[in-house]
Amino acid sequence: MVEFGILSTHLKDCFFRFLRQLIDLAVWILFGVLLREKKHPIPPIRNKLLLETATSLALKIRTRQVQCVDVVSAFISRIKDIQPILNPVVSERFGEAIEDARQVDNFIQSGVKTTEEIAKETPFLGIPFTTKDSVSVKGLVLSAGLVSRKGVKAEEDAEVVALLRKAGAIPIAISNVSELCMWWESNNNLYGRTRNPYDTSRTVGGSSGGEGCLLGVAGSVISIGSDIGGSIRIPAFFNGVYGLKPSSGILSSMGKYPPAHESICSYLTTGPMCRYASDLKPLLKVLAGNNASKLHLDKKVNLSQLKIYYMDNDGGNPHITKVHPEVLGAQKKVLVHFEKNFGIKPLKVSLTNMKFAFKMWNSKMMMTKQPSFSSEMVERNGELNTYMELLKWCFKLSDHTFPAIGLSLFEKLRSCQSPEETQYFVEMCDQLQLEFQELLADDGVFLYPPHPEPAPCHNEPILKFANCVYTAVFNSLGLPALQCPVGLSQSGIPLGVQIVTAKYNDHLTLAVATEIEKAFGGWINPSMWQ
Repeated sequence: MVEFGILSTHLKDCFFRFLRQLIDLAVWILFGVLLREKKHPIPPIRNKLLLETATSLALKIRTRQVQCVDVVSAFISRIKDIQPILNPVVSERFGEAIEDARQVDNFIQSGVKTTEEIAKETPFLGIPFTTKDSVSVKGLVLSAGLVSRKGVKAEEDAEVVALLRKAGAIPIAISNVSELCMWWESNNNLYGRTRNPYDTSRTVGGSSGGEGCLLGVAGSVISIGSDIGGSIRIPAFFNGVYGLKPSSGILSSMGKYPPAHESICSYLTTGPMCRYASDLKPLLKVLAGNNASKLHLDKKVNLSQLKIYYMDNDGGNPHITKVHPEVLGAQKKVLVHFEKNFGIKPLKVSLTNMKFAFKMWNSKMMMTKQPSFSSEMVERNGELNTYMELLKWCFKLSDHTFPAIGLSLFEKLRSCQSPEETQYFVEMCDQLQLEFQELLADDGVFLYPPHPEPAPCHNEPILKFANCVYTAVFNSLGLPALQCPVGLSQSGIPLGVQIVTAKYNDHLTLAVATEIEKAFGGWINPSMWQ
């Protein structure tokens, strides 16, 4: 009987895996061929200031090698050039940012503080930054892509924005997101769709897709994202940049919309996004505030003493798209590099519970006290009538996107999951967390695909919704996870690898990312591949 049960499960998995492949093929034919948008070239990068790291620009500003006004103007000009094509920005403060930059130049010229004092107290003095339309910047829109919040502006800065301003950085723009930041495509009925700078017919990801796009196209150099299931790492992967989901409980989630209940902050976290690995540590230090000391960011890392573990898929969930060969190839290049140059023999592991990542993440979300998504869709004024909204959508009368309505429907379906089943997967997740902690300890690094495939075409994610589990599982576990770019595919689309360590060992993810950037080049200018 046991053998029959195992055979039955195997046959079901084979059937669903075959069905998944058929669906993926049909989706590609529909959205990747028949309904695929026309590709549009993007303007080349003409100003060399756009190609420098934030730390390099900050040094040049405070040592008077370049004026802050020129730096801020360069990024504003770049945004204006690419906005009509890519649509990443939904709100801006260009005039105010130029005035802020003038004040920075005047301050530096005054000589009130030495270069060393400026570097210590305001390490990002004069550096422009952007953030997504869910993180409050005083005076700029705060809609989270919700039509009913059109014109609503933030009354004060989010805590992470205040910290970055205190470090001298200058906010210049707010970027596009998915509706209520709960989908991995940045498209909504308020601001429309954001497009990928490497191929405008492809998605930028979500929900921090506007940020990923701005960084990838050199419209920003550092930014703030947020992540509950991959909302930092998926856009970072699709746009060829760096995105870190830090250890849980380190960065503040205060000042976001929708407001985060305390119970969800173990899984939802703010995090840094940037174009260069060298900017990650100083940016994380600033954003972490008083919690920065918990991350050992100044601790020196001897790469040759690290232990590297990896998996090249989730263990075989038949409902998830098979990992693309070029994504696997990027990961293999990294593994070979560390073995060849540091004498580290990577160990392939089999963590069987990873196969149930979606169930674990979903069950963890169900345990939080956050208002329902249907309630968030009406700004917590009751509950959305999902079925009526779906009918309205069919006649193009709804203010909501299909993915948002679909998520609301899914929420109703998942409520049918029994408490016993929910508890089962919560305990499974807790067990997996212990396995990771024991495996990684203080010297282990785990490499894993950031997503099963490179950036898909617009609308493809509708029938691939569960593919986000490759990132979401680490939200469930509370572990730091960093997307690191590793070259481009044959089609010129970014590839990458996800770097994971034990909790509070974020410094190891940064050290590995820095080495990968050195070996494989990191961010690649999309204008070179158009």
